[in-house]
Amino acid sequence: MEEGFLLWANPSSPHAEGRRAKAALEDARARVKRALGWEGEVIFTSGASEALWIALNRCKAKRRIVSAVEHDAVFRAAPDAAVFADDVPLDAETILAVQHVNSETGVINPVSDLAATVRENGALVLSDCAQSAGKLALPDADMLVVSAHKFGGPIGIGALLVRDFALLEPTGGHERGYRQGTENMPAALGMAAALEAGPWATNAVQRAEFATGLADHRLTFGDQADHILALAHPSISAQALLIRLDAMGFAVSAGSACSSGTLKKSRVLDAFGVPDDVAARTIRVSLGWSITPKELERFAEAWASLT
Repeated sequence: MEEGFLLWANPSSPHAEGRRAKAALEDARARVKRALGWEGEVIFTSGASEALWIALNRCKAKRRIVSAVEHDAVFRAAPDAAVFADDVPLDAETILAVQHVNSETGVINPVSDLAATVRENGALVLSDCAQSAGKLALPDADMLVVSAHKFGGPIGIGALLVRDFALLEPTGGHERGYRQGTENMPAALGMAAALEAGPWATNAVQRAEFATGLADHRLTFGDQADHILALAHPSISAQALLIRLDAMGFAVSAGSACSSGTLKKSRVLDAFGVPDDVAARTIRVSLGWSITPKELERFAEAWASLT
């Protein structure tokens, strides 16, 4: 990012400084594609929320269907979308949004298998990969959303990965006409560098052991990632758990960070069929890229002490 600030000029400007900035931006774009193994197009955005908005509002397929367990940003971007059900039609006018790794439970959805099925009817698949990019192999989908700060990159930068620009209606402006606002070239360089550094490979064994050690308290729903755990305490409410763990130096939440300020039952846990009394005692534990084995050990000890 320091390199980017030293080079800074508007990448869309035609003068020499702008052209140098544009070259740095395009280098970052190529590096992000290479690091993620993506062969389509990359539109840099301010983060996952904006990428979701572009995908759901600029897609040429205008019928929007979303899974019941999507992040709140999906429902804000498409408030009139239908929730997926067996009787909801999927055709060439449809875009279906399915999260790759659920942000509250860590459930890994079989996005590639689903995409292979719905493509038979001409439907498109959008996958929110904010919780999986840089950690797991990306699924096969038509559009994917990534967020840099989830894998150690800077805040305020993300991307919409698009199989083909022809899937979207352009709006004019920057990013080949698919996004408004001057590109954040320094943050794009930071995003590329974080992906190349691959910090998520660190402490993989310890994360797996940590998840296994808390298995008796973890809500399980099949295949799940090891960096997001929904933990249900036998007797203490979620709000009390947040207060007590915060006093011990642990930052946890009830639900995803964007909705954890509410005292209502988590919409996601409700969709997963978690009983009300269990949901009321459930917190979300999310492991960041910089977590250390000592911190994992300290949390396990703190959780065991909660009575």
